[in-house]
Amino acid sequence: MIELEGLTKRYGEKVAVNNLTFTVRPGIVTGFLGPNGAGKSTTMRMMLGLDRPTAGDVRIDGKHYDRLKDPLTYIGALLEAKAWHGGRSAYNHLLCLAQSNGIAKSRVREVLETVGLTAVARKKTKGFSLGMGQRLGIAAALLGDPRILMFDEPVNGLDPEGIHWIRNLMKSLAAQGRTVFVSSHLMSEMALTADHLVVIGQGRLLADTSMADFIARNSRSYVRIRTPQRERLLDVLHWAGLTVVETGNGTLEVDGGKPEHIGELAAQYQIVLHELSPQQASLEEAFMQLTAESVEYHAHDGTPPEQQRQQWGDSWRRN
Repeated sequence: MIELEGLTKRYGEKVAVNNLTFTVRPGIVTGFLGPNGAGKSTTMRMMLGLDRPTAGDVRIDGKHYDRLKDPLTYIGALLEAKAWHGGRSAYNHLLCLAQSNGIAKSRVREVLETVGLTAVARKKTKGFSLGMGQRLGIAAALLGDPRILMFDEPVNGLDPEGIHWIRNLMKSLAAQGRTVFVSSHLMSEMALTADHLVVIGQGRLLADTSMADFIARNSRSYVRIRTPQRERLLDVLHWAGLTVVETGNGTLEVDGGKPEHIGELAAQYQIVLHELSPQQASLEEAFMQLTAESVEYHAHDGTPPEQQRQQWGDSWRRN
């Protein structure tokens, strides 16, 4: 378990992390999201004792990181893919880590096999691709068989097979009762992996909730309908007290209605339906909706900011 209480980090006048309090619990994959500059990397560095908090506290299984004996047996982390000496082989890199943390030599071969690097174990790491480097970093995180694992952008450089592998690995580790904390900008991948989300913006906590609740609270859900009897269906839906939005492409969008209820109404009044489908925003859309005011770096195409927000809102409602 990772516990943060009032965690704050200032660099001069800039507040990078502002009074963060949340708990990363075992048995689930917790996703860590935020725009660029939100303070995610600084927060993860403070968790590992690489940066000292200005205020607040962070504990790993009830202890400060610098109080952990053989820390790799408590928490394994992938923060920087190429955090190794390029002149060493993958095997020797892991062996040095194992010896400094009281980990059995046999464990080195086990993790190399787990991440698929056995065939290149004796090669110097300076020739490794980004994907191979990611696998070596993951091997280092797994080396001490820790109860807590942290991954920052773990799928960087991985091919589709590697992405599928790391996704299943994280789910498997959580299913074993371990604490798994992962940061990523790939929303589609996070949606497939995480059970719980912690979202920050400009160093502040914006959300600490389940994946399902996060999307439900920060997006619009509706039922999309297509029918050749549009006017008749509109009358029926209005009579039933449902809120209907007429779009420009001939479809109807019903807010707050259930597909089953709408289908039964259509059947009762003998209305032909060509489409009846529930719609909900993706994790990416919900994330952008929540963090719109917390983005530090904006790219502009010449459109005034207010008009950009209106265009984005119109697009989100249509899709």
